[in-house]
Amino acid sequence: MSFPEAQPPALLEAVSLSCRRGPVRLFHGLTLTAAGGEAVCLRGPNGSGKTTLLRCLAGLTRLDAGEVRWSGRPITDEDCAFRESLAFVGHLPAVKDDLTAEENLDFALKLRGVHVTDGQRRAALEQVGLGRRLTLPARRLSAGQRRRVGLARLALDPARLWLLDEPLTALDDEGQQLFRDLLAAHLSSGGVCVAATHHPLAPAGGHAREVWLA
Repeated sequence: MSFPEAQPPALLEAVSLSCRRGPVRLFHGLTLTAAGGEAVCLRGPNGSGKTTLLRCLAGLTRLDAGEVRWSGRPITDEDCAFRESLAFVGHLPAVKDDLTAEENLDFALKLRGVHVTDGQRRAALEQVGLGRRLTLPARRLSAGQRRRVGLARLALDPARLWLLDEPLTALDDEGQQLFRDLLAAHLSSGGVCVAATHHPLAPAGGHAREVWLA
């Protein structure tokens, strides 16, 4: 007799979430789960609540109803373990114009409490195609190159949960493939990713489950 393969336990659980923006109800009774090694894409038209849902999952926007759990525990404002497990990347690249690519990466990692060597930091920037632009002020980088600083951050950040808002914005074909390779490595190590995107998003050699918001 054969038995169905056991499913891995969910690391991220969102149960019966409801949220409004002013008089508009963005979503109601929404439930999703993600286990280690799983990517979830939030899809839907502009204004459907993708970014708001990401912020709710991160604990940055208050829910009207429902609960978000990480590793079986409800997240709270004081949940340091959850914060350490979380890498939240918004729609904007979040780089400072007066800092170089290397200084921006160093600053972002230190804010997260992530300590790396100079060699690791430069190797990550080389990996994402910025090896010859380490000392350029960010204002002289293209939109896609500024996004690549964020890819280098993901490559070095050990956070197990990625919450990403439009991670492919401004990236060319090579940059998008770099992201998919990073995502594949993250998932193969047991990480979780939830991304809001207008584009089909699948890691190299894998697939991503889609959740549509009306």
